[in-house]
Amino acid sequence: MKKNQLEIACFNYESALIAEQSGADRIELCENMQLGGTTPNAVLAVRVREKLSIKMHVIIRPRGGDFVYTDEEFTEMKQDIKHLKKLGVDGFVFGILNPEGSVNKKQNQELVNLASPLSCTFHRAFDSVNSIGQALEDVIDCGFQTILTSGRGKNVEEGIDDLEMIQKLAKDRIEIMPGGGLRSSNIKLLQEKLEPTFYHSSAITDNSQTGNPEEIKELRNFLHKIRKA
Repeated sequence: MKKNQLEIACFNYESALIAEQSGADRIELCENMQLGGTTPNAVLAVRVREKLSIKMHVIIRPRGGDFVYTDEEFTEMKQDIKHLKKLGVDGFVFGILNPEGSVNKKQNQELVNLASPLSCTFHRAFDSVNSIGQALEDVIDCGFQTILTSGRGKNVEEGIDDLEMIQKLAKDRIEIMPGGGLRSSNIKLLQEKLEPTFYHSSAITDNSQTGNPEEIKELRNFLHKIRKA
């Protein structure tokens, strides 16, 4: 039976340590918060992997902006997966679209195969697709285990109805992980509408790029109460 769990997006070494110490189940490691998260450098990835005992997923995104990549950028993504895989990470987070807003099945499938047997999450590129239903089927066909999405809204509150719809369409074929503006102040709204799943948050409550340990604990405590209910 699925249970509610917490993934924390970490943009630096300190955030990763805070996430584990505050009770997160998993981290998503990335850099450049202002760009929405890009591939972390290898030195950071090694430091975090050596220190953490919880699971660590790594974003593979060569730049900010859209999710349509050049051949050179795609080659860079493949090389990053090969290198980071050797470091003992637990999974990868990426997503590639075609110019018209559909899922680029060929390129995503190639990266999923390259990452195998590690878990792959299709990230918030999903919030830019032109058809939720078709994109969901394409992502499942590519072999992803999870979709990180705000329900195509600016945040999870705005996208809550679509999140509920996507989860129902997905059934048990893939995990739908809400993320984007998720905080302890609004997680109850989501929990009331969604089946148990992973929840994704940066838990940043100020102008820094570091998660707030008290915010992480509040999120964790809320999810733990639900598990026991």
